[in-house]
Amino acid sequence: MSDTSPQGVLVCDKPQGLSSHGVVSRIRRWFGTKKVGHAGTLDPMATGVLVLGLGRGTKLLTYITGVSKTYFATIRLGASTPTDDADSEPDRFADPSDLARVDAAAIEAAVAKLRGPIDQVPSAVSAIKVDGKRSYARVRAGENVELKARRVEVSAFEIIDIRFAAEDGHIDVDVEVDCSSGTYVRALARDIGTDLGVFGHLTALRRTRVGDFHIDQAVTLPEDLDLPAPSLISLAEAARTLLPVVTVDAERARALMQGKIVEAGDWHIGSDAGDAGNREVAVICDDALVSVAEVRRNGGLKSLTAFAIDLA
Repeated sequence: MSDTSPQGVLVCDKPQGLSSHGVVSRIRRWFGTKKVGHAGTLDPMATGVLVLGLGRGTKLLTYITGVSKTYFATIRLGASTPTDDADSEPDRFADPSDLARVDAAAIEAAVAKLRGPIDQVPSAVSAIKVDGKRSYARVRAGENVELKARRVEVSAFEIIDIRFAAEDGHIDVDVEVDCSSGTYVRALARDIGTDLGVFGHLTALRRTRVGDFHIDQAVTLPEDLDLPAPSLISLAEAARTLLPVVTVDAERARALMQGKIVEAGDWHIGSDAGDAGNREVAVICDDALVSVAEVRRNGGLKSLTAFAIDLA
């Protein structure tokens, strides 16, 4: 008997004030299923693209978590907060004379230093584990946490608008950021403020892209969860956005699901997908996702993660 529970991927526009786990809980109720996960946590303050897997779609989340992302953000110069964003109250403030000296050229120069590969120290109030315990839990317990710098890639960091209000004790800078997974935009705000000598934190953050999943695909969570649930992105369609694709016939699909190594079928994306040795690909049969498989150096396919499907 086939599984009739929801299977696929959903792009959600996370509302402000709700945690990523809170979104998962609401999606479980909306779709009437327990098996829901998300890729790439968004802080409660942030809004925008949160990609969720339902049913067997949770098996694809590991391939979504590591993709690049795009954000729109507002950086406030003139004060810092313990969390580097507006989820906590400002605790340090710039000298008005220092803030008055900051101009557009100085801001652009500070932003330019953070483009490309950089070594970034994540915000202490983050989900990174330190000796098995979340960093934010250690901070809230009163510990002084110093995280190690990590190499991240900021492929684009563009200033959209600057609003000078030095007389009010701040300057707001709207930016767009394209970055690798693991980049903390609030840490970028912190570091720009430090570089300029005036402190800085985020007051707004909206994620507009996770890999090939974009905000214009996103579903808004309704207040009434009794409303009909939307259609999901199919497992095959989602896999095509994440991995090179190999198509196989039903015989080879069955063999893969039985753990056998089979000869690859036709490459759907890229003619050189197997040239570099072992590589992960999505295996499709009759527009259904059979497995995520490894391409062996001899050209054979070995299933890594199987997706149970009905084959004629």
